[in-house]
Amino acid sequence: MKMLRAAVSAALFTLIGASWALAQDVTLTSRDGSMEISGYLIGFDGEFYRIDTNYGVLTVDGSGVNCEGPGCPNLTSYTADIVISGAEAPGSVLMPALLEAFGLAEGYAVTREELPGVGLLYTLYEVDGTTPAARFTLRLATSQEGFADLITEAADLALSLREPTRQERLMARDAGLGDLFSVRQSRVVALDALVPIVNPDNPVRRLDLEAVSHLYEGTFDRWSDVGGEDAPVTLYLRDPNAGYGMVFDRTVVKAQGRTLSERVLTKASNDGVTLAVEDDPFGIGIASMSAQGMTEAITLTGDCAFEVSASQLSVKAGDYPLAAPVFLYQPAIRLPKIGRDFLRYLRTESAQRVVQRVGLVDQGISEVPLAVQGTRLANAIAQAGPEVSLEELQRLVALMTDSQRLTLTYRFEGGSTALDGPSRSNVGLLADALETGMFEGRSLIFVGFSDGQGDASLNRRLAQRRAEAVQAAVLQTAETFDRDRTEISVDAFGEALPMACDDTDWGRRINRRVEVWVR
Repeated sequence: MKMLRAAVSAALFTLIGASWALAQDVTLTSRDGSMEISGYLIGFDGEFYRIDTNYGVLTVDGSGVNCEGPGCPNLTSYTADIVISGAEAPGSVLMPALLEAFGLAEGYAVTREELPGVGLLYTLYEVDGTTPAARFTLRLATSQEGFADLITEAADLALSLREPTRQERLMARDAGLGDLFSVRQSRVVALDALVPIVNPDNPVRRLDLEAVSHLYEGTFDRWSDVGGEDAPVTLYLRDPNAGYGMVFDRTVVKAQGRTLSERVLTKASNDGVTLAVEDDPFGIGIASMSAQGMTEAITLTGDCAFEVSASQLSVKAGDYPLAAPVFLYQPAIRLPKIGRDFLRYLRTESAQRVVQRVGLVDQGISEVPLAVQGTRLANAIAQAGPEVSLEELQRLVALMTDSQRLTLTYRFEGGSTALDGPSRSNVGLLADALETGMFEGRSLIFVGFSDGQGDASLNRRLAQRRAEAVQAAVLQTAETFDRDRTEISVDAFGEALPMACDDTDWGRRINRRVEVWVR
């Protein structure tokens, strides 16, 4: 099995001429016998056949045809088989909890079985307790293997701690699986965060990301280099080739053009990192916010005196720079009904409570009152440059006073109006909320902000265009939303409300954003 999965991962670096999904000969004939289609059965979801024919891959409504051939499914006792493949950390804790809760909510009996070398198998039974309605297989591997399985149609869903690479995205498109960047094919299931941790006896409690990067590169090798004692630094990290270790290496170390020091001591698990730091007074580790152990978390700061700690609010609102989204990707292929029901369940309040119970940050939309935003206002005044007028600050304060901020923030790929992965998921979240009438009778304002680089008037215009782009994406996705029941508008303040220092790349990225305010 390990050799097989390695071969699938290699598909990302070589062209694959044919899918290794099981396929068998079938002939579909219309009820009146006037039309006949033959080909290889790729899948059947209980309602629709998907077959590979001389005309390409076709999806055919099963209610209008008869099936003949060795590949025809048993229509009287159909069981949906759904494979979720990808990152082991969320796959071993979060997804089992969500599947069990989904089964309970839908009235299924649920059994769990360990599959050595593969992962977990969950079987959902009908109310009679004997007829299986679905089998969910969780392949616990890596994000890369999850995408490989999705592209080769060995999996129905990919669970990932990162977005797909350009090559993975192109391969999925070329395989007829759609665009993995589209709102309908990707979502954030939950949020975690990477937190630098130290031993409780270590007096260092604040670091900027540049310093963290220098520590893990090895250019800073004593605590005195970052304002601490004159003692050597011991570096701990999970495997940098997978999971949260990989996320940290990509977003903090490699993002600064650096490489990990050979002195980094790798651990097999998050607990391994926290236990090592607990026992080492000179150690620093990168842990999950959901499991910091008996260590002290480092507050991220900068030269301009901005500070941010990992919290439910800062992570959900996208203000903490080391948020670690848990992504779920699906191809542009119809899932079995129970699979579609499971995806819908992931948006429910019940699912958000499950996410909270496992220690992660949920995707429920919350409103942040002005009283909690006092620090933001103070920073707006303290950091306002000469190009931000008093009148503009007064206009900002007046709008904030009458509004509450939603915990949905939209950020962009560098220098463009293209949304990043978590923001595309937020488009779907807000669209669903509008369709269900969550903000009926209220007003929503998409408010654009920029970093402080360049001319302030140009930055404000760019912030306005970004706010308009987000508004358009949300309204386009909310197909059944009644626009007469919620007032929606756009505003922009450019660089007037910074959330981080503008002297670093990550700070500028945090500042380039669109917020949604409600009144």
